Amino acid sequence: MTMSKPKADTQTVEPEGPDGGWGWVLVGALFVSIGLVFGLVRSMGIFFVEFIQYFGESAQAVSWITSTGVAALQFISPVAAALCNAYNARVVVITGGILAGVGLILATQATSLLHLYLSMGVISGLGWGLVITPMLASVIASFTRRRSLAVGLAFSSVGLSAFAFNPLFQMLVEMYAWRGALLIVGGLSFNIIACGAVICVQKTPQAPAKVMRRSTCAGMLQGISSYLELSLLCERPFLTYTLAITFTNVGFFVPYVHLVAHSRQVGFSEYQAAFIMSAGGVADILGRIVSGWFADLGNFRMIHLLAMWMSLAGVFIVLLPVSSMTGSYPGLMVVSLLYGFTSGALTSLVFSVMPKIVGLKRLAGGLGLLQLLESGGGLVGVPLSGWLRDKTGNYTASFVVAGSFFILGALTMATLPHFFSCTDPPPPQGQSKNPQSELGLMAQPAAITDTDDDKETQSKSIVGAATPELNGR
Repeated sequence: MTMSKPKADTQTVEPEGPDGGWGWVLVGALFVSIGLVFGLVRSMGIFFVEFIQYFGESAQAVSWITSTGVAALQFISPVAAALCNAYNARVVVITGGILAGVGLILATQATSLLHLYLSMGVISGLGWGLVITPMLASVIASFTRRRSLAVGLAFSSVGLSAFAFNPLFQMLVEMYAWRGALLIVGGLSFNIIACGAVICVQKTPQAPAKVMRRSTCAGMLQGISSYLELSLLCERPFLTYTLAITFTNVGFFVPYVHLVAHSRQVGFSEYQAAFIMSAGGVADILGRIVSGWFADLGNFRMIHLLAMWMSLAGVFIVLLPVSSMTGSYPGLMVVSLLYGFTSGALTSLVFSVMPKIVGLKRLAGGLGLLQLLESGGGLVGVPLSGWLRDKTGNYTASFVVAGSFFILGALTMATLPHFFSCTDPPPPQGQSKNPQSELGLMAQPAAITDTDDDKETQSKSIVGAATPELNGR
């Protein structure tokens, strides 16, 4: 009687890489950086109300501040990835930290919304973009079996910072007005510089092919294309997933910018409104950690889990204005908690599955292109919500439209190849055997030594837990 080979041996699996070591230090650095970037974006509702009152502008006009920053963040991401591939991630992140703090400090001298668009939007947004992609790629390249958990733990700082920043910013605004509050926030943003300094750089010799490409103009263009990984724009799975995330991005930031204003409009106090966002931040933390841990168990395909979280998040955004129509503060709180949990849960999965779409070799470039293409959704989402509020007089239509885009994103994701399969398709070919060398990173020597030659053990750790799907954000 012959024994059949394990099913995992017939598939091409992701090479076993590092799974911690110095990577946990990078998780801590990403934790702080993400909190100082997206935590601030999610707490912009406090400043949103102040800007409307101070400048006397419409909700739509003020909404462009946040949208410009988010769009700049995502637009510069491919450049950040290319700089990491060409040079090293440490310098890129440190530069981003400087720009993030300088932009917020310059915003304290604003006399018009145009100044805020340029300072908080463009300058700080560009700085944020130079930080997120390199640090995220560093963490993903440092883990295999526990990748989703590591990303979830790092991104849990978004909820934690949102919980702390909303009441903190409200207090700072009351004590020092919005200019003084922004000055303090700008000083806090300089802590990103220290986070970038912990990235260890490995100087690796350039491949002869890439050196030769620089000798002619055509060669330079080929080199730029290689660093930016533009070949991904010709791959259907990458484009389909990017479209799905772009739809989701249209509605993602709407509650974080407009929920405070909506809560105050329906009659709740300033601190009650701020506490709703803080409570949602706590649920966000739990959602990111639970989602990452559950996905790493490998019981379900991660793409299916991601589509489920996206759909639920869309439903709960739609329910936000419904729960407050009767003036029920507990009802609005419950829905806010549910949205916080589901939005945090989907974010953990969006990034950790990216290697299954593009491979570790093209990870940084793939993350950069994804954020560039999805920037269109982030750019129009909040202003569209503000325009609907100006036209209708309330935020009901704003939240309904935002939730609809989440559901549209989930439906778009269902058109991915092999989406309805119960098993994962083979990973992309041509993955890097030493993923960290592609990012200019260096982990501790003990962390990069692969001592497990058993294919079955490797197959279980990779196929069952590490990066189970074919998509990422």
